[in-house]
Amino acid sequence: MPSAAEQLAANFSFSNLGKSQELRNRIFFTLGALIVARLGTYIPMPGIDPASLAQQINQAGGGLLDVFNVLAGGAVQRMAIFALGIMPYISASIIIQLMTTVFPELEALKKEGEAGRKIINQYTRYGTVGLAAIQAYGIAIGLEHWGTVVIHPGIFFRLTAMITLTGGTILLMWIGEQITSRGVGNGISLIIFAGIVARFPQLMGQALESARTGATNPLLLLFFAAFAVVLVGFIVFMERAQRRLFVTYPKRQVGNKIYGGESSHLPLKLNVSGVIPPIFASSILLLPTTVASFNAQNLPGWLQTIVTYVSRGQPLYMLLYTFLIVFFAFFYTSVVFNPEETAENLKKYGGVFPGIRPGKKSAQFIDYTLTRITVIGALYLALVCLIPEFMFYKYNLSFSLGGTSILIVVSVTMDTVAQIQSHLVAQQYEGLLKKSKLRGARR
Repeated sequence: MPSAAEQLAANFSFSNLGKSQELRNRIFFTLGALIVARLGTYIPMPGIDPASLAQQINQAGGGLLDVFNVLAGGAVQRMAIFALGIMPYISASIIIQLMTTVFPELEALKKEGEAGRKIINQYTRYGTVGLAAIQAYGIAIGLEHWGTVVIHPGIFFRLTAMITLTGGTILLMWIGEQITSRGVGNGISLIIFAGIVARFPQLMGQALESARTGATNPLLLLFFAAFAVVLVGFIVFMERAQRRLFVTYPKRQVGNKIYGGESSHLPLKLNVSGVIPPIFASSILLLPTTVASFNAQNLPGWLQTIVTYVSRGQPLYMLLYTFLIVFFAFFYTSVVFNPEETAENLKKYGGVFPGIRPGKKSAQFIDYTLTRITVIGALYLALVCLIPEFMFYKYNLSFSLGGTSILIVVSVTMDTVAQIQSHLVAQQYEGLLKKSKLRGARR
């Protein structure tokens, strides 16, 4: 029998959005913050020659810069103040998560609840500033080696670049946190989502122009559109897929009352790692191509061979891409999900798996189940990321939307819609409570 919350969620309608003043304010705040984040991708960094930069970016296209450009919403191509995007914050968060598994002090902070999380978040912000400053200095050095891109090279330009790009990342981080607390959805994910979605009109224009000029068969274009719809449906299905472990809570007597005797389940997502594995895998594989593009004239023979074999579309690239996605899927899942901690929490509250002893045996059961479903999740990520790569280079299309971008768009959309549903359900509960209080007052 469905619970009251499930009944309310099943009966909700988006027409109720107009009745919720708080939810409307949250949505408007989110849209306004995203507009500010998009405007920052068009404000150029000082000391750069735009024409020379555009020429160099076109020559170095197809490498790591393309990945960063997509995640930064096109800011890298324009070398805007938001060129670093939100990636330093994501990298700092992952580093802090890894450190919590190594240092007992950070692990203790993680278990302290809200107070400990605030301290860890502050450490993440400090790490973001450090990583952004290092990356900004590296970008300044790289731009100075790009011929006439920098108008006045030197220490002053490097300091200006560090201050500008680091400040842009900090501002993006703050906007993301404000969206999370005062808006709807995860702010960091929505900023990346907005940057990817902003490219949709350009990609559609390129596709239609390619079909008009005869460079692409219109029937092939329709096939790709239909395939994209099927791919999105497949991603939604896999992202919602769960393996539910049945949990029972024994009865206990407190005074004259008996509590417990209930059953529940422990949901394990098929894809625990999210979009982190494809991002890391593509970044590592495209690094040799990016380094080669900065100094294409003076490359040693061995590096030219590596760049040739690991270029996008090559069989070795596809094989290594699949291997790295699977590796990072298992690695990141082991970082964000601790079976021993989960088993200990179940034991603390009296939850047991039928036929399995609580404690170590339960942790082994969770780990065994999680390993099996992670295999499916990792193969799903590899399939979704490899199919667009294969189709793009098989048919030599001049426009593309990578599997990582599609994953991000679909995942963020699902998460945002789920949060809107939770706000509407909470509003329905509040309305029921108010009505019950008024009836009680009349009596």
